[in-house]
Amino acid sequence: MSLHKDQELKEAVLNLPAKEKDKLLVRLINKDKMLLKQLHYELLEDEADLEDRIFDLKNALESLFEINSNKIKNLPMYSNYKGLNSTLRQASGMINEHEKITKDKFSVVECRLLLLQEAFDRYPSLFGPSALSPAFKLQSYVSARIKNAVKIFDNLHEDLQFDLKEQMEYVLDFASQHKLDQSL
Repeated sequence: MSLHKDQELKEAVLNLPAKEKDKLLVRLINKDKMLLKQLHYELLEDEADLEDRIFDLKNALESLFEINSNKIKNLPMYSNYKGLNSTLRQASGMINEHEKITKDKFSVVECRLLLLQEAFDRYPSLFGPSALSPAFKLQSYVSARIKNAVKIFDNLHEDLQFDLKEQMEYVLDFASQHKLDQSL
């Protein structure tokens, strides 16, 4: 049951003494890890902390590719498609978490483009034509990530778009050459 559906409960909670409400609030916040991270960011961090978060995220994305470079080769084989898809999904999850916490669209687009560029530079042969099912899944997933990055990019201010223009053009050119842009 939701609190907004039960008006009696809502009124009772709002009428609690401040000290008791504070205790309940702290207990509830501790149960939701994402809410805890969001509140920490909003209440305790500033612009410098955002820059540190972005720097840490970029390093985490780079190290994720470094760690998996032994497992994924630039050869169009079943295991390589699956491995790269898994790596991209894991990295995307890290970016999604960053977005939920900071709500900073510029860094989200920047990191998505970094992620795509890294995959394209390291594993170009995995984006060529293939009849393997994991290849199709990987290419569909990458197409969706490109579409998402383009959508957020288009909503950025033109000055911010200018800063990312080179990366975006690279990603879109690669996508066009490898026929990943059919859904864009």
